[in-house]
Order: sequence, then C-alpha cells, then structure tokens
Amino acid sequence: MTDTTWELDEKFAAMAAYLPETVPLPEPKKDEPKKMSKSALKKLAKGKGKKKEKPKWAAEGQGKAAKKKKETKKESTSKTPTETFVNNTPKGAKKDLSKIPMAEGYHPHAVECAWQDWWEASGFYSCDAKTAMKRREETNGSEDERFVMVIPPPNVTGSLHLGHALTAAVEDTLTRWHRMKGHSTLYVPGTDHAGIATQSVVEKMLMKETGQTRHELGREKFVEKVWEWKSEYGNKITTQLRSLGSSVDWSRERFTMDDMCSKAVVEGFNRFHESGLLYRDLRMGNWSCALKSAISDIEVDYIEIEKRTFLQVKTHKGNPADPKGRYEFGTLTSFAYPVEDSDEVLVVATTRLETMLGDTGVAIHPEDPRYKHLHGKFVVHPFNGRKIPIVLDPVLVDMDFGTGAVKITPAHDPNDYECGKRHNLEFITMLTEDGAINHNGGQFEGMMRYDARIAVEKALEEKGLYKGKEANKMRLAICSRSGDILEPMITPQWYVNCSGMAKRATDVVRNGSLKIVPTEHEKTWFQWLDNIRDWCISRQLWWGHQIPAWFATKKDEQHLSKNDMANNDRWIVARSEESAMEKAVKILGCGKEDIVLERDEDVLDTWFSSGLFPFSVMGWPDNTDDMKAFYPTSLLETGLDILFFWVARMVMMGLELTDTLPFHTVYLHAMVRDKEGRKMSKSLGNVIDPLEVIRGCTLQSLQDKLDAGNLPAKEVTKAKKDQAADFPQGIPECGSDALRFGLLAYTVQGRDVNLDIKRVVGYRQFCNKLWNATRFALQFVSDFKPTPTLLTDLMESGKMAPRDKFMISRLMIAFQNVNNLFATYKFGDAQMASYSLWIDDLCDVYLELIKPVVYDMTPENVDARWAAQATLWLALESGLRLLHPMMPFVTEELWQRLPGRGTLGPQEKESIMLAPYPECIESYINTEAETSMDITMNIIKACRSLRNEYNIVNKVFTKFYIKIAAGAAEDAAKAQSSDIKTLGRATDVFINIPESDIPPSVGIVIVDETTTVLMDLTGLVDFAAEIKKLESSLAKTTPMIQTLEKKMSVPGYEEKVKAEVKATNLEKYNGLKKKSADIEAAIVNFKRLLELEKK
Repeated sequence: MTDTTWELDEKFAAMAAYLPETVPLPEPKKDEPKKMSKSALKKLAKGKGKKKEKPKWAAEGQGKAAKKKKETKKESTSKTPTETFVNNTPKGAKKDLSKIPMAEGYHPHAVECAWQDWWEASGFYSCDAKTAMKRREETNGSEDERFVMVIPPPNVTGSLHLGHALTAAVEDTLTRWHRMKGHSTLYVPGTDHAGIATQSVVEKMLMKETGQTRHELGREKFVEKVWEWKSEYGNKITTQLRSLGSSVDWSRERFTMDDMCSKAVVEGFNRFHESGLLYRDLRMGNWSCALKSAISDIEVDYIEIEKRTFLQVKTHKGNPADPKGRYEFGTLTSFAYPVEDSDEVLVVATTRLETMLGDTGVAIHPEDPRYKHLHGKFVVHPFNGRKIPIVLDPVLVDMDFGTGAVKITPAHDPNDYECGKRHNLEFITMLTEDGAINHNGGQFEGMMRYDARIAVEKALEEKGLYKGKEANKMRLAICSRSGDILEPMITPQWYVNCSGMAKRATDVVRNGSLKIVPTEHEKTWFQWLDNIRDWCISRQLWWGHQIPAWFATKKDEQHLSKNDMANNDRWIVARSEESAMEKAVKILGCGKEDIVLERDEDVLDTWFSSGLFPFSVMGWPDNTDDMKAFYPTSLLETGLDILFFWVARMVMMGLELTDTLPFHTVYLHAMVRDKEGRKMSKSLGNVIDPLEVIRGCTLQSLQDKLDAGNLPAKEVTKAKKDQAADFPQGIPECGSDALRFGLLAYTVQGRDVNLDIKRVVGYRQFCNKLWNATRFALQFVSDFKPTPTLLTDLMESGKMAPRDKFMISRLMIAFQNVNNLFATYKFGDAQMASYSLWIDDLCDVYLELIKPVVYDMTPENVDARWAAQATLWLALESGLRLLHPMMPFVTEELWQRLPGRGTLGPQEKESIMLAPYPECIESYINTEAETSMDITMNIIKACRSLRNEYNIVNKVFTKFYIKIAAGAAEDAAKAQSSDIKTLGRATDVFINIPESDIPPSVGIVIVDETTTVLMDLTGLVDFAAEIKKLESSLAKTTPMIQTLEKKMSVPGYEEKVKAEVKATNLEKYNGLKKKSADIEAAIVNFKRLLELEKK
C-alpha cells in the first residue's frame, strides 16, 4: 500500500465505521436491531450516508403530530451543545473514573488528562539503583533482565517536530514493553545546551529587546542572560515529551551543562590530553563569518546553484549595482597571472575571485605539453607583486579541464590546503573572522568579501588581466544556524586524534559486540570510521563548556602569542584553575605570584558533551550507584542521520574513557520527511509540532507560525498554500495515542518515510473504534466477576465453545508475534498485529458471534454465557495490555474501567503500565479451533455475498443450505452452525441435507472445491423487476462500450494518442466489458430463477 492510496485501505474504512454508541443488554428478542453491512460501513467510512428510505404510510399513532414531535425532539437534540470536559483531578492524583461516566465517544483530551501526572507522581517511571544492582548480581550480570536507554538529547532551544515524535514513540514503546516484562528499566531524559543554536537565539533576543550585541554586554553578563533564557523558555520540550506520554525518569533529568555533565566534560577533556590524544593545531575547517566561529559538518546545509544567481548576504550591506542589493554567484571568472620575466600570462579560473588575494601557487599537470616550459617558473601577483610558484600537481589538476592551470589558495580551500601541504606553499589568510579582507589584501583591506569580489574584478579589468566569466554550476555551503555562506578557514583549534578510537569502534561491530540495526548501515559505519580525520572540538562561542585549558606566561614576558604553534607548550590542560597554576609553577620554574594564567575563551563542540551522555548522566567519572547499576546502557535509538556525528562519538568516547561499550545495540529508525519527500525544516514551513496534532490547531494558527518565522515572503506564500490544501479546517485533535500509533505504522527499517500527516490523523479513528468497541463490550460483562485465575479456570472449565477457543488462540498468537516483533525492532509489524487482533478477530468476529449468547439469560445457557463473558473479559484486559506500550493513555483509561478492578488479589497492579506484558502460552494455541473458524467465516462470507447479490435487507432473515465435504470441514460447520446463523442473519442453516429438501429457487456461491452455500430466494426477490433493472443498465452500458471501441479503432490511434490516454481508455473499456458480462450473467441467472418460480 503506497502513501497515496491509504484512503482506499479497507482497514481505514473499518476504523471509520464506529460501533453503535450504546447498546443496552436486553432480554432476547426475535428481531435484532438492524446492523449495517460491511459494504455500508465502507460507504460510511468514505463519507457516504445511508440511502434514503422510500416514504411509507404512517402506522397508527405515527401521523403528522407524531412526526412533528419526533422532528422537534431531533432538532432539540441536535442543538444540545457538547459539554466541554474539565479535568477536576488534582495534579498527581489518580483519576477517579467512578465519578466520570464513560463518554459516548472518544475524546482525546478527556482520556489523556491526569494519567501522566499520576504515573510520574507515583514514581512508576523510576528505577531504584540498589535494587537493580542486586538483581544484576543475582543474574551474573545478565543483560536480559535490564533495559537502560538515554534519550537523544534534543536542543534546548527548540521544540520537537514529528521526526522527534517518532523517536519518542519508538523509545517509549520499548521502555514500557520492558518495564511490563518485569525488567529493571530506566529511560533517562535530558536536553542539549546546543551551543550555536542557543547563542544565536539569545543574541537575536538581546538585539531585539535592548539593541545590544553580546560583545557590548560582555561575556559574563551574556552567559547569565542565556541561563535566564534557558530557565524561562527551555522547558517546551519537556512539556511535549510529557504530552507524548514518554515514561522517562524525570528525577534523573539531565542538561548537558548542569554540574554533573560539566564535571564529566572537564574530566573527559583532561583524560584525552593525558593520553596524548588531544592537541592544539592550525587546521582548515568550516568558518561562519556571522557567528565568528568554526562549526561542525552537521551544521552545514548546501544549496545547489545551476546558473548565474543573485543572493542576499546577511553580513553585507548590499551590492550597490543590484536593485535588491544582492551578490552574484554561479559564475566562473577567468583572469591571467603574468609569468615572471616574460610577456606570457597563465590563465586560471575561479568561482571565488576574492580568494586570489591569498593565492600562493598555480598548479599545472606535469605531463601537460602546453606548460612544459613553465616548470620551475613563477607568476607575479598583480596587486602586491608577490612571486607565486608554478607547481606540478597531477592530483589536483585535470589538464583536459579549462586551461589546465589551477590557482592555489591553501588557507581558503580544502583541496588547495592539501596541495599547499604537498608543495610546502605559504598559507596566507586573507579574511578577518567576520569575513572582511584583512591586511594581506592590500588595497582591498576592510572590504567585505563579496564587495571585494566586485572590486577585484574591476581592478583586474583595469590591468587588462580580466578574461571574462561564464555561468557555472556550484554548491554553496550555508551555516544552518545563521544562514551565512561559510568560508573554509585555517584557525587555531583543539583536536582529538580519533584513529585509535575509530579502530576500536569498527572492531566491536566487526566482532559482533555492537549490533547496528538495520545491518545495512554497518557499511556507512565502516566507511566513516575507517577514513576518520581528527576531530576539531573547539568553537569560538561564549555559550558552552569553556575549554579547561590555560595559557601560562610570566609577568615579564611580552607579546607571547597564544596562536603561535611554537608556544603550544604554554597551554596547560587541567581540571581547575588551581591545578593549572600548580602545573604552571613546575613548567615555568617560578612562583605563583610571577605567573599569569589566561583561560581559553573558546568552548567545546556540543557533540563533545553529547558523546559522554550515556555515562555522564550516570555520574561518571564518580563510581556512583547509577554507574554500577545502569552502565553500560542497553540500546541507543536514534535517526540514521547522526550515526557518525553522535553515535560513533559515543562509542569511541565510551570505549576510550570507560573501556566499555556504552550500549550493545544501535537501532536506527528511518528519516521522517514530509509527504513530498522533503526534510522537515523550518525554512520549508513543513514542520508540525506534535502538540498541534495531539491538541489540534486551526489553519490560522499554522499560518501565524509561518508569519512569525524567518521565511522569505515567497516561500511563506507557498507554504501557506500547501497548508490550506492539506488542512483546510486545521488539524483535528487526535491525541497522543493516535499520533504514536500512526507514527509507528511508518517505521520501515533503513529507509526514509514520507509522512502524510493526514494518514496519522486517520489513526484517531482506531482510537475511536477501540473506545466504542470496549464500551460496547463492557455492557456484555457488566454482571461478570473475574477471578485472579480466570484464564486457567476458563481453559479447564469444559464450557468453551469453538468461538471461545478460537479467541483465546488468536490472543496467544498475537502475544507471541508482538513480543517477537518488539524484540526485533519491527514496530510497524507489531502495530499491525495488535491492530488486527482488535479489529479482525475481536471486533469483527468474536464480539459479533457472542451477542446472542450473552443476550440469552436462560438457565440452559448459563455455562455458555459465562465462557463467552470470561473469554471477552480476558480478550479486553490482555488486548489492552498488548497495546499499552504503543498507546499508553487510552489503554490505561479503558483498563481501569474493566469490571473487577481492585478485586483480583495481591498480585493485581494499580496501573496497566506495571501489569505484566501478555505472554503466549503455547498449549492454548488451538489450530483446530482456528481451522474451524476459518471454515465458518468462509461460509459466512458466502452467506453475506448472497444476501448482497440479491439485495436482501438486514431486517430480513434467510435460510441457507450448505453442501460441504464430510470430515473435519463438516464437523466444523455443524459445531458452529449457530455462529453461521448469527453472522449470516439466518432463520435456519441446513448442512448436507438431502438434495430433494433444497428448494429449486436458490442463489448459489461456490466457496471452494469442498464447500457450496445456497440461499433460499422464495418470496424474497421479484425476479421480473430485477431483470428489467438489469436490462436497463445493460442498455446504458452497451453504447458506452461501442463508443470506446470506435474511438480506439480510429486509424493512427496507436501511433498518435498519448500512452497515458490509451491506458485510461483501455482500463475504462475493460471495466465496462466486465460490467456488461456481469449484468448479462445476472440476467441469465434471474431468468432461470423466474422460470423455476413459475413451475
């Protein structure tokens, strides 16, 4: 089933067809209330109403007055406003359902309120370390009885979108499942300080509110402002997680800059330094001129430029030559370098003309015959006269591309950087940290980089060295945080040598100690880690973990540069300033009073603290009870997009710093994209807040959010148009359960999923079905008293009918399947298996079959009624437990409403989340009962098909005759003949009676080679009228076929008509031909029956 055809799915049609709102438990009656056919249910699900009944003469007491009274009552009822639910449960208290009548329909807010607060206040989410340690000792360190997981800490700046909601749904499903299985279970929450993102947000707020920059405010006061912001605005994520029902241990909530995590960061930095893995060096990396900081690769977005393009540049005042102040990109500019002591020039080309101010080489291919005479020669820089060597480089130069000569700017291009190192070229930085030309740019000093690009072009033209430019495809690297165009820059940074750690990280996957699920991502793991580079861990920010390193000088030393690599020995890494001073005294050989310590102003890459998260949250480096009980963790679940940036670093750092794998399994869920396959991004306006689905929202509120964002006006207009098309009435209130259940349906291992939010919204219908089915079923067990040993009592009672044995068997198979599917991370399959149990087995079959059994309160039926009630109670109770990890709120509410709650002895749990997860008892799987039910249901389908074929209305009951092969099939049909009567709506069911006792006018369906079902049509069908209607239909269909045949036989049709038009015509033609054949067959059948009736 594709994403575009979900609305046609029969399961969705079934979900939309609600059960009756209320069905009292009456005395047995001859005429049961009319039940909608499956066809009608599907029509209802597609928004089609019931057919209008033909007007009938009013019976006595049903004249105009009665009709008017009825209409008045209906009008009055329709105008009755729906009561707004008010949560009167005190925060943290258990919801008292005895005071809250069960609503006629499912209302997410009313169902979900109060439970989260009660679970949390009751300590159900926590796990005692000492108890877990003891259990771990008793099981000899077995990992089978414990489950520990840390949440991938979301950025404190933002809010969760539906991709995060999928993560939460998967993780909490696993957590609740393990907790119900009785394992020592801990799910640790936390948020990431998100250095760049948080600093950017607060800087913008500061400028908006006070007109100040952070530099004007000062570092200390600015950091105070960030902490204030975090305290006031940083809790939105925790609100979202609580709304999603995430059962994290909030008492252990961590923030990557809290005291515990900060201590781990300082320790980790020091240990890396002490082991010789951490060092300071001048290297090339991504530089954001807007942020004035190096940034990591994961914070880089790319835009593809196909042709000459003009773009706004935030850090520039604007291009005076462009009406909108934009700058030109997507061009390749050619210019000439004069060859030293010659009239010859060497033409090179570049997409970044301003970088020629930092050129220190021109490369040619050593085998290029055009330039053999230039080997060992120099060109001269036209603006400063610098001699630039011509180097021979077969690695960088493709002599068949362009002129075969390449300008080299080693300090501002990654490829040129490597070339510069190969040839010992000079590395000249020509930009300041904010993107202006520095003193190395001569006459262009002080210009912003793209203003300089224009000026350099003009100056080259004046010197006669400009050779023109042409459109050129290119890719621009953009800072995802600031929107600024990034520059490759060489800056002094702190690095970690990762080669040894990376080898250990690949070895554990190769030897099976660490499992990556799906295994297809192992290839990516090896590709990244086998080719790893040293990790730049410093950032030029103020918000973050300030690097625990101090530059030590003597008071009488002047102008000792921190950035000169020759002075690296003066950098002292320590756990505190006091410790740094003690080290400095030893290194410099003088007293404290003569030493000046200056702490590095830079902060650590956010991924450094995130990489420590699985053990820093447990109290590392201290040997805490949590470390002993819960480290290593069990599983790391996250999106595959951060496999390297976060997961690999956790593994490397865990192995290096604790000598232990931080987890034994990595489960990577698919990336969630929008229905068009685009990444969820604020810049695209396609980010949906989970709370907007849980609580519902108007179209206006969605569009107001777009207006409040930073999207260009044109993109806002497009995004609004898309939203109006998708959500003309906004997003309806769906609740957390529907959102979680819908998202789990999308979990397809190892692939991107295109998420249509409307499909997720559709799963609210399943919640409604679940609610109404349980409400309906509760009336069947209102007088039933369950016992603690009910399942055993039932199975040993000898009172079970085949339908009861079938239902218990289906439960056991579902328990077995779902447990296995959870264990193998197949959440989508587990979701469908649970769904199928409720819809296909419980609602569509068992509930329908037991109606007459439960209605029958005669003494002879006591045992059968008890068995049906017991089976139903067990199905409801265990079925809710089966669903609970995926749908926590509605299952708790319904479970608490089951009769007998609080009377089942000391083993009964007060919450469904603490109740044992249902397990399969294999001896209760009854293949004979299931085979019997398959035979029975095939017969019932045939009965329904006959009723539908001959338009027999529901209130009319019919007689069926079943011809079936002797043996097990016949035994099954006879044993369940009452079930066939119930669902086939029959007055009588006759099995293998003599042929002479079967009336001649019957409708026939051949089920298979062993079974035929016949329905007595005597007095039920006006054959002559049916023939007339069919002949009229055939008269309309035949000309349509002839018209299409004529159109398709026109000369040149095959050659001239578009393929899609031909395909449409052929499909329509085949459909009409089938319709015509079916009508003709029906006419023949009715004529046969009419003749039989006459006889």
